[in-house]
Amino acid sequence: MPVQQLCTVASMTQLDASTWWMVLEAGKLVEQRGLRGGQFLHIKCGDGQLLRRPISVAVTGWDEPEDLVTLIFEVRGEGTRWLSQRKVGDKLDVLGPLGNGFDVSREGRYLLVGGGIGVPPLIEYGEALKWPRVAVLGFRTKDKAFPAVTSRFEEHCEQTFICTNDGTLGRHGLVDDQVRDILAKDKNFTAILACGPRPMLKSVAKAAAEFGVPCQVSMEERMGCGVGACLVCATPMKDGTMKHVCKDGPVFNAEEVDWDA
Repeated sequence: MPVQQLCTVASMTQLDASTWWMVLEAGKLVEQRGLRGGQFLHIKCGDGQLLRRPISVAVTGWDEPEDLVTLIFEVRGEGTRWLSQRKVGDKLDVLGPLGNGFDVSREGRYLLVGGGIGVPPLIEYGEALKWPRVAVLGFRTKDKAFPAVTSRFEEHCEQTFICTNDGTLGRHGLVDDQVRDILAKDKNFTAILACGPRPMLKSVAKAAAEFGVPCQVSMEERMGCGVGACLVCATPMKDGTMKHVCKDGPVFNAEEVDWDA
């Protein structure tokens, strides 16, 4: 059950002109409420913004006297611009935990696939997942592949593959090509966990289906209420129903989603 509370900004680090690494003191949202990577917090971004902003959780940790929660976000509008201007010690009005993270209850081996700002929600799975894992991380260019992020996968995963759209770092191209190459050689994965823009998720889901590997996708959609009461983030399923990304997701089984809607 989500709760509304004030969280204190513990640290703010600017990664580039538009990307920020924020750590919050979050009461006992982790220890008592079960907040984990892949879920999100709905944050009130100033008195002038009617709607809260959903920010995905990258890393959680028990701490004293309060749990620590890491959020990595890009400035995309007035709300996130306001959020980027917060200082250490500032208080934020937060609603959470919200949404469902990835299901990693099955023992086995996992393939983590992230694209752009979809990489941070996978950090906790790259670091703390007790099963073996391989990571494929995609970025527009080398400057967006922040070492503070990529190093955490490289340290804990069996292998970490980096792709950039312009070829300035790692493989030149999109992550789905790398995913196909990996699965063609070894499809012994319990599941693929993917987070990123919809076109990337659609391509990764298609590759997973072709190789017979279960795939979970974390969907990105605009949100209004964050608790399933409005229809802003409704997304069509193959069975003809509509599900809310905020309440039923953001993680879905890829075969459930109507990718052509």
